[in-house]
Amino acid sequence: MSFQWPLALWALLALPLLVALYFWLLRHRRKTTLRLSSLTVARAALGAGPGWRRHVPPALLLIALTLLALATARPTMKLLLPQSERTVILAIDVSLSMRAEDIKPNRLVAAQEAAKAFVQSVPRDVKVGIVAFAGTAALVQPPTTNRDDLIAAIDRLQLQRATATGSAIIVALATLFPAEGIDTTAAGGRASPYAPFAPLGGDGAPPRPTPVEPGSYKSAAIIMLTDGQRTTGPDPLQAAAMAADHGVRIYAVGLGTKEGAVIGFDGWSMRVRLDEATLKDIAAFTQGQYFFAGTADDLKKVYGTLSGKLVVERQTTELSAVFAALAALLTVLAAGLSLWWFGRVA
Repeated sequence: MSFQWPLALWALLALPLLVALYFWLLRHRRKTTLRLSSLTVARAALGAGPGWRRHVPPALLLIALTLLALATARPTMKLLLPQSERTVILAIDVSLSMRAEDIKPNRLVAAQEAAKAFVQSVPRDVKVGIVAFAGTAALVQPPTTNRDDLIAAIDRLQLQRATATGSAIIVALATLFPAEGIDTTAAGGRASPYAPFAPLGGDGAPPRPTPVEPGSYKSAAIIMLTDGQRTTGPDPLQAAAMAADHGVRIYAVGLGTKEGAVIGFDGWSMRVRLDEATLKDIAAFTQGQYFFAGTADDLKKVYGTLSGKLVVERQTTELSAVFAALAALLTVLAAGLSLWWFGRVA
């Protein structure tokens, strides 16, 4: 816990003085009471006194004052809180290397099954969109809460040539910020028919947005799954920097075994390897996280972890209202007990 106004904590030094004043008044009251001539009567009077109960209301009031002093200092704490207005873009690699069978039955099928499980696991109010990328990137399903449409879009994914990870990020950003006119055609992607896109900075185009702190945009995130190196399209690190300027986190998932796999097509064969270094940089630039998925089970666990991350987030929350409410409750309780036991607020 930390405090935004720590100087207000000096008020806590007054509390020991209040305790001392309370006991002084209590002692002074005893001295000024009438002396009883009979020791028997005095003992009877002491036995009929309030005893320990007389100290309960003042103790509760002292705790209430302590809480008020802490509330004045504006305490804050990092708590896990539900997110709101959430949109998740799943950017799924559909390059030819995704047919490698080092992950059974093959990488694409494993990715599809894990993506469908993820779609079903996130809360129903979370919108999910799907971007497929190979040599170009395309929005194959606009963000929606309709799980049937999402699963159908995942099942329709087909393999294509090349890998343009940078294009995937740019098309995902264009989907999240349609009013900014992000140029997906210049990125090697295909513009979505659901929102018009125009080049940034050109005549009549919307102005470039002011960069924000990386990772500060809490309403959306991009999950990018890929199994290979970029072979075409814009630099993925430049695209990641663009996402960072928008405050959008990218969670990169590397799919495939460490040693890679050999695939063949059109009479050619080649070994495809995972570019973990670039994926880690993409995640780091955007304050996201990188995950390695070497098996189908690993991939499902990764998506399960991401589902939890996107449901709640750790936020710094001010607790002044909580402390003040507790102080008010204790004050009312102290007054109530005093009236109940002694017939007056003492």
